[in-house]
Amino acid sequence: MEKETVALLQDLRAYALDKGITAAIQYHAEHSHFMRFANSAISLNTSEDLCRLDIKVFKGRRVANVSLIVDAADLSTMKHGIDTARDMLVHVQALSYEPSVPVYQEDVVDTRAYDSALAALSNEECLDYFNRAAAGLESEDLRLSGNFMNGEAFMAQISTKSPHTQFFASTDAQVTVVISSEANKWEVNGIRSAQKKSDLDADELHKDLAFMVDKYQNCPALQLPLGKYRVVLGPAAVGDVLFYLGWVGTNGGSMMRGNSFLKEEDIGKQVFSEKFNLRDDPERVELFAQSHDFCGVPRKRFPIFEAGVFKGFLWDQDSADEFGKQATGHDTPHESLVIDGGEMDCGSLEALAALPKDEDILYIPYIHYLNMVNRSKGLITGSSRFGALLFKKDGSIQVPYNVRLTQTFSDYFGERLLWLSKQQVVYNSSDSYDRRNPTAILLPRFICIDGIEISHANSSY
Repeated sequence: MEKETVALLQDLRAYALDKGITAAIQYHAEHSHFMRFANSAISLNTSEDLCRLDIKVFKGRRVANVSLIVDAADLSTMKHGIDTARDMLVHVQALSYEPSVPVYQEDVVDTRAYDSALAALSNEECLDYFNRAAAGLESEDLRLSGNFMNGEAFMAQISTKSPHTQFFASTDAQVTVVISSEANKWEVNGIRSAQKKSDLDADELHKDLAFMVDKYQNCPALQLPLGKYRVVLGPAAVGDVLFYLGWVGTNGGSMMRGNSFLKEEDIGKQVFSEKFNLRDDPERVELFAQSHDFCGVPRKRFPIFEAGVFKGFLWDQDSADEFGKQATGHDTPHESLVIDGGEMDCGSLEALAALPKDEDILYIPYIHYLNMVNRSKGLITGSSRFGALLFKKDGSIQVPYNVRLTQTFSDYFGERLLWLSKQQVVYNSSDSYDRRNPTAILLPRFICIDGIEISHANSSY
């Protein structure tokens, strides 16, 4: 795949040079497989092979973009795409700045995140994983559903400014297993990420699902009184909050456009708890890391928060050009974010339930339907939906109905942050509705926060 892709990009570069065109070309190919389960049966089993070409043509302060879904062997259509982008330049409004054209200083081949065994995963193996994860949990009332998404992605870049190319390959799987009660209308979920085949541990997922199914079947359900609670968030909840933090917090371009709760003067200041450490770490292969960004900048560990102190914004090249900043190697389809673990020894739901408590703990594994309320204040809202548990200080367990949380990032990661588990897990946050872009975050298995307000509580499932 690498040699064919590089040869294709070299042909396209030669064509652009022959036409006197300044261009940057990105290639994306994927083989994606999707198996969906509903009502304890396979409801969809499909695969697709797609090739995309993204072409940017530059002339001074003008840039024209053309994106194609094309046959990988259809060189003439790709060349026509370059011509189309060139012809569009006269119609493009000039920018207020001159954008940089990537200049690749060396050939880069990074296949650290590629696992041939995961790429070759069969339908039978996907089905077997689902069956083992749900073993013994199905009944006339309890039904199995969910998704098994896996595949491989190849990305490559070249520009007319240099003959060098970059090539990246990765494999991933994202699994969601759901057990739901048809009679009582509740459901519990389990989500797992894999970068290589050996990451797929169905027995470990089964253990979590069995624990939650047992509690939802045998513990009393209730509508929670409104008020403040000690809350423990699972990795999916923390991961989704972190996604919004990157969108309206740590991105330099967003900040300059007034869409961030952080300001330049916050750099070097204590923003969150001393317990909170967040960084972008391109050495973490399980997070589908890339050694260089799409502009050829070598990626290094980038601290974002150290002991709660804000260390700096992430700058992609285009935003850096627009606002006169230094790019930080973040022209990537995703970061490789890591939240450090803490000191609490708590690596499973059973361990969480067994912790000594001086007050009740509300466990929320997922926050659904997240959205911004106020970007400048970092205020977000979302719902617990299903999967929550109330661990009472007397040792008993209750099942709370759906609740709503409307909090700021500082409420989650600031002075209210009580502890983080020392055990970490990978949360897969890939988007399955666009081009394949394996994305994951490494974070503590649990994060405990005090005084989180429940603003609304449902009266039923």
